Amino acid sequence: MNSTKIKITVLSVIGAAAISMLSTVALAQDAPAAVEPADAAAAEYVATTRCQWCHGPQGNSISPIYPALAGQKGWYILEQLQAFKAQTRADPYARGYMWGMAAQLDDTQMNALAIYFSKQAPFGGQPVPFSNGDVARGKSVYTEGVAANGVAPCSACHQDDASGNDQFPRLAGQHASYLFKQLRAFHSGSRNQVVMNGIVATLQEDDMRAVAAYLESLH
Repeated sequence: MNSTKIKITVLSVIGAAAISMLSTVALAQDAPAAVEPADAAAAEYVATTRCQWCHGPQGNSISPIYPALAGQKGWYILEQLQAFKAQTRADPYARGYMWGMAAQLDDTQMNALAIYFSKQAPFGGQPVPFSNGDVARGKSVYTEGVAANGVAPCSACHQDDASGNDQFPRLAGQHASYLFKQLRAFHSGSRNQVVMNGIVATLQEDDMRAVAAYLESLH
């Protein structure tokens, strides 16, 4: 077996393992439950009077500091809100911004907010803020991985168009700087997610920037 075939085989095994492990993690998280009209209205009020100051109207964030929430999978939003409230998501921005915000929400409010944002239409990516953002390289990392470093393709879990599904979150159109920041947090371990920590462990910063730029470019 030549070196190219070995690399492809290794990458396929890594990708399959990642999918299997991520499926287990995602399926363990309950999807948002149906909400009463009054709770839905209350969630919309909170979203449009409080959340929009950072995450933008209907979750379409303008500032790259804050993630776009519009069109994100409801189960993922709910999972993150629960993690913020439990203080188990401990990356710096989570501690600085969302721990306090989530502490004010009860289970019904978190559930209703997750559904509200998941139903909003995403507006697509913002201009790439990295002057050295290599979108073509980023597409290669996303769709093929980095065989030399044992990095599995992101598309194996997040879908070819990065739209996510009922197990994996949406990445398409997300701010590149936010995605880069999260990849670095996974890499350093300051954001603890066992599968992503392992997948990103050997990803180089230039490739993080590139894949973030590519994902932001998707509309």
